[in-house]
Amino acid sequence: MDFTLDIGQLRGLGTLLVAIAFIGLSLWVFNGRRDREFAEASLLPFADDRLAPAANEPASRSNGQ
Repeated sequence: MDFTLDIGQLRGLGTLLVAIAFIGLSLWVFNGRRDREFAEASLLPFADDRLAPAANEPASRSNGQ
């Protein structure tokens, strides 16, 4: 039995693979056990910077001077 893939079958397999990945990712994201992790991650932009720039440092200029 000769098994060869034409371009239509290859595109169909690619579509199937992307659909399976999308469904798996959707199930992972909307899983209730991950609520705490995502709640913590959503607050990361508001975390204090540990390495804040010193107040007496001069501002750098965009032209390199």
